[in-house]
Amino acid sequence: MFRKIVSALIVVPLAVVIIAFAVANRQTVTVSFDPFSLVSPAYAATLPLFVVIFVVLILGVLVGGFAAWIRQSKWRRTARRLDSEVRALHDEMETIRRRFGTAEQAPEPAPMPVIPPPIP
Repeated sequence: MFRKIVSALIVVPLAVVIIAFAVANRQTVTVSFDPFSLVSPAYAATLPLFVVIFVVLILGVLVGGFAAWIRQSKWRRTARRLDSEVRALHDEMETIRRRFGTAEQAPEPAPMPVIPPPIP
């Protein structure tokens, strides 16, 4: 419940700001993808300014996320390798327990002592 309230407190003002930005930047701009011809470009699109900014923002987030994902590949590979080693060691430990008959359960931990509240 707390998470929903915090999300609403962040998402609602953010949505208001985005809508206000879109309304304030409705003028059209021409985006050209031809650097050699200013007069008659090979491909040009006339779009509202807020659409151009949102598309560039989304592309930036996607490119940044992809770069971070590539950068973290070393750590993911290490985590997979260590996970497989832990699984192999658990299997080996289980085999040794079955072979030598020491399939005892670990003792239950003692309950934590309760500290009484301070006396005023």
